[in-house]
Amino acid sequence: MFAITMPEMFGIEPSGQSPLKPYLLLDPEDDKGVDFELLSEAVKRFEEDENIKPAFIAAVEEMSKDLAAMTINDDYKPYVTALRNLVRHAVVGAAITESSLFNESRQAATFEKDTLLGPWFRLSPLQGAVTMTYFSSPKTRDQGYILNAQRSQRMMQQMLSSDLFDIINHLIRASKDARERVLDWFAAALNINHKRRAMQVDPNTVSSDGFMFNLTTCLDQLCEPFMDANFTKIDRIDAGYLHRNPRVEMKDETKINADQHASDAFYAKKVDGTSNFITEIFFLTVAAHHYGSESLTSKLDQLEKDLRHLENTINKFEQERHKWSNNPMQLRVFEQALKKYKDKLDLGLALKYSLQGVLFDDQWQARSMLFMRYVIVFLLRLVSGKNFPKEPIQLPLPAEQQEVWKCLPEYFVDDIVSNFKFIMWCMPQIITATQGDELVMLCIAFLESTSYIKNPYLKAGLVSILFRGTWPRPGGARGVLVDLLNSMPFANEYLLHALMKFYIEAEHTGTHTQFFDKFNIRFEIFQIIKCIWPNTLYRAKLSNQAKRNLDFFVRFVNLLLNDVTFVLDESFGAFITIHKTQTELRNGAGMDPTVRQQKEEQLASAQRNAKSYMQLTNETVAMLKLFTEALADSFTMPEIVQRLADMLDYNLDAMVGPKSSSLRVDNLQEYGFNPRALLSELVDVYLNLMSKENFIVAVARDGRSYKPANFEKAAEILRKWSLKSPEELRRWEQLQRRVREAKEADEQAEEDLGEVPDEFLGMFWE
Repeated sequence: MFAITMPEMFGIEPSGQSPLKPYLLLDPEDDKGVDFELLSEAVKRFEEDENIKPAFIAAVEEMSKDLAAMTINDDYKPYVTALRNLVRHAVVGAAITESSLFNESRQAATFEKDTLLGPWFRLSPLQGAVTMTYFSSPKTRDQGYILNAQRSQRMMQQMLSSDLFDIINHLIRASKDARERVLDWFAAALNINHKRRAMQVDPNTVSSDGFMFNLTTCLDQLCEPFMDANFTKIDRIDAGYLHRNPRVEMKDETKINADQHASDAFYAKKVDGTSNFITEIFFLTVAAHHYGSESLTSKLDQLEKDLRHLENTINKFEQERHKWSNNPMQLRVFEQALKKYKDKLDLGLALKYSLQGVLFDDQWQARSMLFMRYVIVFLLRLVSGKNFPKEPIQLPLPAEQQEVWKCLPEYFVDDIVSNFKFIMWCMPQIITATQGDELVMLCIAFLESTSYIKNPYLKAGLVSILFRGTWPRPGGARGVLVDLLNSMPFANEYLLHALMKFYIEAEHTGTHTQFFDKFNIRFEIFQIIKCIWPNTLYRAKLSNQAKRNLDFFVRFVNLLLNDVTFVLDESFGAFITIHKTQTELRNGAGMDPTVRQQKEEQLASAQRNAKSYMQLTNETVAMLKLFTEALADSFTMPEIVQRLADMLDYNLDAMVGPKSSSLRVDNLQEYGFNPRALLSELVDVYLNLMSKENFIVAVARDGRSYKPANFEKAAEILRKWSLKSPEELRRWEQLQRRVREAKEADEQAEEDLGEVPDEFLGMFWE
């Protein structure tokens, strides 16, 4: 030990480098290694020999600088093992945090190399050169190879995560001061990386993906001791943290429901005291998810879009090769440019597979999901003012919103939405039957009390979570939230009203794309309602809404009818354009090439519209059929019935009337258009309501679209293709007869009334 701390005593010239470092990097069992006994002896002499502590600090500083130039392709393990062995001794761990390098850098791009712990945390399967090691020539690899490589990545990441957590866990237990310095280091790493969530990110100005992911996984593990299934320590998370000079900088983040002025006033208020460790770790971990793991899922989503675009570009580029085939010089330039595109595609694919490999980790995602459940419960306690989950939550939420809620960063909700959307899309198997209650409650609560969240996309994201939770799982198993939505008392009580309320609000989302957004939102709402519709509790709820909340129900139905009318119009309009353009292209052998290109572009646009609108048409009509079957009385109220009858007659005319021939296009099935099925569902709506006399009268009084011939033509089609049973066909004939009789009675009454005498007309105009 003296040879290390005072080498001049042994005639060894100081080299300017740590003499201790090479021995620490050797295995403790090595003859020249620092074994546990020697290390323990050195630790005992920390206080009596003032040279020992600086020697250990210098050794770790040099290891850090060496490791900063390495990747996991290099021999990095001795550095990890050495640091783990050192920090097991509390005095060494505490000493390391006193290094001038411990938290020196404030530049995001260099933080992971220049701070003491940074080089250990930057080790990752996501490092640039490493991704190409796992996925060289990715275009040529089959699925089996890719999956095996991703499994290897996950094992590597799991070992790294375990080692890093072990290091940090010992450091925060080394001493109170050491713990504070470690928390400061985590906070600094997060605070300088806000740009990672910008729309366009320059990777040279932020920390690396691997570094940020390692921060997230380490903090997740630090949270595990207080995250029990019954939330017994949830009350230890103190929102007063926001007023105690919080380590996590939130001032400039977009807030859930406050403008910058209100936010500044809130954060300017200071209170005395310190925050407990659980609170500190909780807020750090929420931020780590936002700037770390959730930024990776966002990056993966964008990367997949960019790669599709790049592949299309390469395909189009390759089609131009023939233009240069007779010019060797130009062809060489062409091939060089093509190679650049293909190299870029290979790099992108390698990164995509690497991101998937790291993120599709059941073990980590399960831990991450447990943390997100704690965030959900924390938020529900804030907004309800209840001691949840011990005390139940009731809706709607209080009209007066707490300032602390309004001034929380928006990412508290955003990360829940993105996390669970990702899990339900890619890894639904990790959600067990007991893990969705709080999530369902959060979604319903904020769809019912939408004023609590300012961002319309976040509110739409809550619908998407419920929607994705209804998707059948691989193998045909029910969606992960289906049983909960049908059996959970909170859902039975509030879900349907919340969905209907947001269906209405989606008419005006406040975004520049609100017109199209509303259809996507409503499509997802329809899917959720279809999932719960077999449950008689929900049908009874809808019936009660129609009786007890008439204005609300009428608004909902009117918007539903608007949607049916619009999407059918747009679908049929697109098919008419497709029919016309396909005919012109077939018959236009001598068509000018420019005109032909314009026609083909017009056809492609109409085909895209037909696909999207037809999907909406099928779902909207199916929903109308479900509702009218259960609530014939409600759909034939005076406020609704005439609009409904007019809409049905108009679309029946479009489907079987003289203009229906314009809907015939090539390959109908690729657009999701099954005319017979759609006609059958429209007829079902008529049959659902035919027992109501005012509906019969409303059909008869439709002066624009009611045509007896359309009903006869529909009967002919239904019979020809066996679309309805004999009983249903008999009822259809009965409906036709009753409408004819109502029409005749109306006309007779008008005739009996006769002309209005001139003197009465004069009185009116006077």
